[in-house]
Amino acid sequence: MKNINNTQFRELVNKNSEAVIIDCRTESEWDEGRIKNAILLDLFESQLFMQKVEEFDKNKMYLVYCRSGSRSVAACQILESVGIKNVFNLTEGFTGWDGDILV
Repeated sequence: MKNINNTQFRELVNKNSEAVIIDCRTESEWDEGRIKNAILLDLFESQLFMQKVEEFDKNKMYLVYCRSGSRSVAACQILESVGIKNVFNLTEGFTGWDGDILV
């Protein structure tokens, strides 16, 4: 896992159209706004989270964020535990995101 800032996150999104953006917040947090093209995968729904992660393509790039950057660290560690190597964590989380958002 590599911790990255807003600028690096945005650059990876722009340069890697195949990258998977994971929002690991709750559905109510998701409803308040999200990063474009993100998929919701609530870390607190641990069984579903693990089920989905195990189905992921291990060769893709995964860009992960939560509200403040803490839950996403745990989510990244889970991704790595199933053999995914190309994992990036948005250190400031959604609260520090300064790019476009969808509501």
